[in-house]
Amino acid sequence: MKKSQIRKKFFKLREKKREKVNLINFDNIVKLLKKKGIKGKIIGGYYPYNNEVDCIQILEKFKKKNYIISLPKIKNNFQMDFIQWSPKDPLVVNKFGIPEPSKGNIKLPDILLIPLLSFDIKLNRVGYGGGFYDRYIHKIKKKKKPLLIGLAYSFQRVKKISTNKYDEKLDFVVTERDFLE
Repeated sequence: MKKSQIRKKFFKLREKKREKVNLINFDNIVKLLKKKGIKGKIIGGYYPYNNEVDCIQILEKFKKKNYIISLPKIKNNFQMDFIQWSPKDPLVVNKFGIPEPSKGNIKLPDILLIPLLSFDIKLNRVGYGGGFYDRYIHKIKKKKKPLLIGLAYSFQRVKKISTNKYDEKLDFVVTERDFLE
């Protein structure tokens, strides 16, 4: 199946099924961090949009554990930065209709929670097609290698996703049932 077909299928499926699925278990993410020995305290999340897995409750729990939380802010040329954010800070809606921080300090995440439309057993992902996350990950790998955790519902898994040289592979995918590494 082509990526465009996967996007079309999973936009509809995610909208239809998301109300019937449990939330992601925060403890599964903490287990992954311990397993990998991740000591960094900067976590990049996202504000859920278009029926994505809601990671705000996860970010709030990390905040209580003294992590620095950051959210993406879209820039020109399909680029983005992660800006420090607290649940009390205001958000503005960007040109794509996604809430993002209006201002703040740029932070390079140690852990990056990534939304997706679909994933496969080899930890490839399909996003919305703009390449924002792939570009961002490629750019910051020169300075820091964050742990890449895709957040998805278990029904978003497919057998195989074709990739190209620009696609960045995830380290893990966490669903409401378990995690894949």
